[in-house]
Amino acid sequence: MNNITKIITAPLLWLYNVYAMLLFVVLMLIIFPFVILSSFLDPVRSGNIIYRICMLWGDIWFPLVGIRHRNIFEAPRVKNRSYIFVSNHLSFLDAAIIVKTFRQPVRPLGKKEIAAIPVFGFIYRNAIVTVDRDSAADRMKSVRKLKDVLGKGISVLIFPEGTFNETGRPLKPFYDGAFRIAIETQTNIRPVLFLDGYSRMPYGKLFTLTPGISRSVFLPEIDVQGLTTDDIDALKQKVYTVMSAKLREYNAAWIRE
Repeated sequence: MNNITKIITAPLLWLYNVYAMLLFVVLMLIIFPFVILSSFLDPVRSGNIIYRICMLWGDIWFPLVGIRHRNIFEAPRVKNRSYIFVSNHLSFLDAAIIVKTFRQPVRPLGKKEIAAIPVFGFIYRNAIVTVDRDSAADRMKSVRKLKDVLGKGISVLIFPEGTFNETGRPLKPFYDGAFRIAIETQTNIRPVLFLDGYSRMPYGKLFTLTPGISRSVFLPEIDVQGLTTDDIDALKQKVYTVMSAKLREYNAAWIRE
């Protein structure tokens, strides 16, 4: 993009981002009373209903800001089976992409500090499992919650990179957590690629949201039946290798190797 084009498009992009942000907030305020009412139910029903409310929010917000989302299944979807979903993480938009990607009860694992944001934080902490990564006790508590969720037949979503991948490589090195839980609960892993979050809204930059495509790719599940904790490193490397190869195959925009 040359300098003249940038000068012309910059104000339009700024206005578009203001519009998208205001719409984001307005829709959150509209669904907020329903979230409050749902929060009085038992934790399982409450979380499932609130997640469905957030799905409705996404079904309205995405088209109104010109983002066309599509799920791609490289292997058939089994909606009634619980998985440990693992995804790559490069954008603040990933939080919104979640509700367009996973059209079934799911509990993402997310940073505890985001729960302090007014309105959004209340919805956030009632729809996900929070974790304070600086606290060993809180990490253990989050693991117990995730295992309890899986025991009730609900899938979980974990970003095994932990934070945004700013390396220019397909993925950052993975933490053990997702793979340890998978083995200890004998729950298969289903890798999912978020291909366009970075292109729509790169990490570390404000007012950079752009309309366009958003794609999530469901890769074949990875069987963990019979594995033990001695296999954590091998399982982690297997998932990392599969996801990295597929991100290269799909020409992920952030790869700069």
